[in-house]
Amino acid sequence: MTQTLTDQYRDAMCEGYWKRWNDEVQTRIDKDIEANRKADAAIQLDKLAANTDVKVEQLSHDFIFGAHLFNFNQLGSDECNQKHQDLFGTLFNSGTIAFYWKKLELEEGKPRFAGEYRDTAEYWNTVTDPKNEPHWRRPATDPVVEFCERKGIRLHGHTLVWGNVKWHTPEWLMRKMPYPYGGQIPESWNSNDSLSGKLTEAFTARQMEAMFPEFARILNDSMAKRIADIALRYKGRLHSWDICNESATDFGRGVMVPTDGICKSHYGPMPGDYTYRSFKMADAFFPKDVKLNINDYNLSEDYVKQITDLKARGCKIDIMGAQMHLFDPQICTDIADGVSDRQSPESIWETMERLSKVNLPIHLSEITITAPNNDERGQAIQAVITRNLYRLWFSIKNMMGITWWNTVDDCGAPGEPSVSGMFTRDMQPKPAYHTLNNLIHNEWKTNLTAKADSDGVVSFRGFRGSYRLSWIDSDGNEQTQVCEVK
Repeated sequence: MTQTLTDQYRDAMCEGYWKRWNDEVQTRIDKDIEANRKADAAIQLDKLAANTDVKVEQLSHDFIFGAHLFNFNQLGSDECNQKHQDLFGTLFNSGTIAFYWKKLELEEGKPRFAGEYRDTAEYWNTVTDPKNEPHWRRPATDPVVEFCERKGIRLHGHTLVWGNVKWHTPEWLMRKMPYPYGGQIPESWNSNDSLSGKLTEAFTARQMEAMFPEFARILNDSMAKRIADIALRYKGRLHSWDICNESATDFGRGVMVPTDGICKSHYGPMPGDYTYRSFKMADAFFPKDVKLNINDYNLSEDYVKQITDLKARGCKIDIMGAQMHLFDPQICTDIADGVSDRQSPESIWETMERLSKVNLPIHLSEITITAPNNDERGQAIQAVITRNLYRLWFSIKNMMGITWWNTVDDCGAPGEPSVSGMFTRDMQPKPAYHTLNNLIHNEWKTNLTAKADSDGVVSFRGFRGSYRLSWIDSDGNEQTQVCEVK
């Protein structure tokens, strides 16, 4: 059984866990990694005699290993901030940047693209209660984009369109809904104890559009303006974007009506058919080489049908985002104790087979693996689950990347667990970090010595990515060549 690094933690997991993650499962994962993540290379080199030794070193991965940068400069000390930022370009080759509308544009018409003093480390180092700051986990975007560019990593924007009133829709936009409903919408306008809940029960989307035509126009115009403004500002600087977040449930409920001006989303009021419209607008404004992603936690057949429908209607969708949050510490304890089959190998294979039917690359865009607690067993459980899940995800044919959500303890959104990071709050690495680092930089890196054939060709099989080849040529000089294995 493949148990490198987790052998020391094996006893943290009960027998029922290992029955699910048994030798047969591990063997299948190994075979799938070999088949799906590696490629054969044959590189022609100059001035190379037959049987010359060539050193093959993998420099980087094509596969995306990412994390979000929502706490950029916000960790309370220069030392912690530096340790956090040092992860990007080393452990992580991709950074997810927060573009949540609610806090990016706190005031109408004044998006917080450029950094201000309140976005600096100096400011955050003096804050005693960071979670009560309105821009906690929502840094200005320009400094984060520039940081990622300096690091030479992939940039991913999250998210342009989302129906969530609590986390995304600006309050100033909701206040434009006519009295007495404006400003009355808490987390969902379907709440039965709110005026808005009574409103949506009483009227159809078209009736509400007829009642509030100006608000319907503002909703649609505001979404279009936001997409256009961000696309024109950043152009192709970010490699990919979550264009629309968590809309599959609305599709499954049948409320995505192409001719409607308003959608009665389960989250809040949205433009009619907002997923389709957002993708068509993004396609019009972003450069063609920018990847347009859809993203969801709802990985049911509704999501597959939604993407199939959008593509049939001419939407450019490049990547399918899938969330996987083990937020509840008790669930992780139950997994370790063998009494829960959440994220079992069989359930993951079933889900990935379903998602793969749309034939798109899959980005595990938000993953959370919570430690039950931060004692020795709790951290060991997190490390073992991390290793096995990452290995299985990495083995899936259509998988193109995995993004860890909260890398630092106690830095999540309200309601998210405080022990889901791979680092403690003071940036001390936990076993989960060492586990992932070992996978990325040891087990999943190809470093070997190969011999050239009579034509000066070096052949090897390795993980897809960038390589440096080094050898001594026929004149006795050291030579190097960088190549890509695809």
